[in-house]
Amino acid sequence: MPPLSAAKKPTRYLALSGGVGGAKLVHGLAQVLPAEALMVAVNIGDDFEHLGLSICPDLDTVLYTLAGVVHPQQGWGRADESLGVLDELRRLGGPDWFTLGDRDIALHLLRSQLLAQGLSLSQVSNELARRLGVDVTVLPVSDQRLRTTVYTDQGALAFQDYFVRLRCAPVLRALDFVGAAQARLAPAVRELLTGDDLAGVIVCPSNPYLSLAPMLAIAELRELLRTVAAPVIAVSPIVAGDAIKGPTAKIMRELGVQPQAGIIAELYADFVDAVIVDVADAALADGDTRFDVAATVMKTAEHRAALARHCIALVQRLRS
Repeated sequence: MPPLSAAKKPTRYLALSGGVGGAKLVHGLAQVLPAEALMVAVNIGDDFEHLGLSICPDLDTVLYTLAGVVHPQQGWGRADESLGVLDELRRLGGPDWFTLGDRDIALHLLRSQLLAQGLSLSQVSNELARRLGVDVTVLPVSDQRLRTTVYTDQGALAFQDYFVRLRCAPVLRALDFVGAAQARLAPAVRELLTGDDLAGVIVCPSNPYLSLAPMLAIAELRELLRTVAAPVIAVSPIVAGDAIKGPTAKIMRELGVQPQAGIIAELYADFVDAVIVDVADAALADGDTRFDVAATVMKTAEHRAALARHCIALVQRLRS
């Protein structure tokens, strides 16, 4: 990491996030930072078109979480949701494998309309955040189309077919991020990464293969993370050899990787300065300066805020 100029006083943080796990830490960061000090760049590899609607699951999860309207048990979708449209769709024999609540459909309808009017996905995300009362800047990592294809023992699958329709049951063999080679960073994300006011980058505890790998497949992002002067830290989604949520551990095993918190330091070795692991994996930090230890399981809003404070303190220590 190049030395930082003592004359500069950077104040803004960039968080890289997938869905549920990332959204929890983003919520914690939003509790402890001023809204103008936080930007969130979100995975778009999960995005797809369904029933004529443009659906962005990870963006929506982050927005719903920050707006305080996310389903508290699921961690995705809307709280107090109704399923009238889905029930009628099922009765009519339509595809019902992807759960769309009535309030959720309203947001997808509005997004689809705004995109059809020529707005970029970043512009649409800014507008949806405003209408949901979210002050934090939440953006797609790119305004260009990027889609994850999953290669499995049942053949090539679109991401949502694998993740939702088949519930990650097929054995994963490889991943491809279609469009990543042509994708450019969202302009505001690039501006923050190349500007003087970036205090640090926080890679949230999202699935490293399904949520963060699509983002890092954008060459521009990975190169800027390698060369940025500000510290880059990551929070491991693996605790005591298993994933806090989701299929991360299963995917690792199928790819021949042992699920362990330390693997995050290897996956991000070319750009990360430190990895925060849970207290259950504290032994990793014994004599290894790559690792820092904190309570990373975020069951409450207080847990999220505490981890966010730890992330910011670690960034500040690395800066010094």
